[in-house]
Amino acid sequence: MLTSEQIRAARALLRWEQKDLASASGVSLPTVKRLETKPGPLNAHGLTLQALHRAFETAGIQFIPESGDGGLGVRLRGRD
Repeated sequence: MLTSEQIRAARALLRWEQKDLASASGVSLPTVKRLETKPGPLNAHGLTLQALHRAFETAGIQFIPESGDGGLGVRLRGRD
């Protein structure tokens, strides 16, 4: 599950604008903008969610699942 908050946080870590995410994922810019406006879990087709997730992971983002220690999050993988 991805949330709009995670998407915005991941973009911030990468210093990406919405157009950068659209380009990296193959998801249209209007769709990226729409998905980021609604708080909470993203309401999109499975292929769209996979494309966003894959683009972020390729760029070095790790998605942190919700746990007893805290909520959902993102982090930038360490550089090797």
